[in-house]
Amino acid sequence: MRRVLYNTHAPDDVYAIIREAVPPGFELVVLERDSDDERRVKIADCDVVIVGATPLGRSVIEHAHRLTLVHHQGVGWQDTTDHGLLRERGVPLAITPEGTTTGVAEHTVLLMLAIAKRLPFADAELRQGRFHMNALRPVSRELAGLTVGYIGMGRIAQAVAQRLAPFDTHGIFCDPAVEQFADLRRVGFDDVLREADILTLHVPLTPQTRHCIGREQVARMKPGAFLINTARGGLVDEHALADALRDGRLAGAALDVFEREPVAPDNPLLALPNVVLTPHIAAGTRDALRTKMAALFANVERFYRGEPLRNRVL
Repeated sequence: MRRVLYNTHAPDDVYAIIREAVPPGFELVVLERDSDDERRVKIADCDVVIVGATPLGRSVIEHAHRLTLVHHQGVGWQDTTDHGLLRERGVPLAITPEGTTTGVAEHTVLLMLAIAKRLPFADAELRQGRFHMNALRPVSRELAGLTVGYIGMGRIAQAVAQRLAPFDTHGIFCDPAVEQFADLRRVGFDDVLREADILTLHVPLTPQTRHCIGREQVARMKPGAFLINTARGGLVDEHALADALRDGRLAGAALDVFEREPVAPDNPLLALPNVVLTPHIAAGTRDALRTKMAALFANVERFYRGEPLRNRVL
């Protein structure tokens, strides 16, 4: 019996969905609380670790005496595992692209609509008895006719573009690895900043991309633009963004990811009315989890049959 540790503490109904995908010959090991002490104890007897929202760090990996495989349940492995230590120990790492694309693409479009229409603000105000039927007209926008700029044009960005096509938006993108996609126009990074009415981020967090939207880049964005981030929080300098939103240079922002998660109570974005915030839930649907776990455990079985591991990154 091979033991598989789910590294993120989750509610029982989440564990139940994961257990549906566990094949014969494997046992799912879960956490009773969000505790690295418990992780260190339980990982010692596990062969596989599934990494989700909670990073798998050195202090935990060092106790993994039986570890033979780490499998990320998503795609953003660069900042959620100590891949240097895994490489040293010869432990392979695979990712799970299945199940992520649809949820994140839908959530990205949702955030665009929500911030363009100031939906959370309107909802909260109505619940307090303030019926802003006309007050939001000067700031509310329609997507039709707007230019959406994509930083990164991989699977998720392409899915966003496909979903936005019926909205009659125009698309431009910056990605050195992608020559062409649909009728979107490929431009340079500075051109995306300058031309986009809505700038949406779809790149991993690496040393090269950290704060790729910083104070200087925000200053070069089109006045009145919106920023959408469903990728990684560290791509954006949140204080620079808050300043631009506060002084009206940018019209709004919608974020599902943050530099620090959970969000610190003193994060300046929390106090701004022209921001939509969600707690890293873009890919967190029941449908996505079932798809991910089915693909993940099929890959784990493949690995233990001695077949090539799909989507291997280490």
